[in-house]
Amino acid sequence: MADRIVVMRDGRVEQAGAPLDLYDRPTNRFVAGFIGSPAMNFLTGRIAVNGGASFRLDDGPDLPLSAVPPEADGRPAVLGLRPEHALIDPEEGVPLHVTVVEPTGSETQVVGQLAGQPFVGVFRERVAARPGDVLPLRLPAASAHLFDAGEGRRLVWGGSS
Repeated sequence: MADRIVVMRDGRVEQAGAPLDLYDRPTNRFVAGFIGSPAMNFLTGRIAVNGGASFRLDDGPDLPLSAVPPEADGRPAVLGLRPEHALIDPEEGVPLHVTVVEPTGSETQVVGQLAGQPFVGVFRERVAARPGDVLPLRLPAASAHLFDAGEGRRLVWGGSS
């Protein structure tokens, strides 16, 4: 793999740097969706600050956040989460309505709807789910990326802005 890569859109540099830097800390939603396979999940909602930071999914539950930008309460945003960062958690999970389960050998990809929005999870363990099942997923706040809903620039990643 290259020491340094450049992600361009419409002839303009979006971000340049080491491949893992772009993967771990994309500067905007375009770069986040471009780097990685399967691509990063993007969930729409609003930032909520009521005693603690959370992300209120459109038509869904609140997800905890590690940090939010100053004066962010009520701000529309997009939460990004890499498929491999989702965890199966019967105690604290939010329901993923499974549509496709694809065992690939060492991993299992699970495709479905989370609060009515498309979501893909990649799990190293075997997953005993079938289309039509509901799988409880925890989306760790430390792995979440927050992007501006309009411009797509990164607001927060993994607890730091």
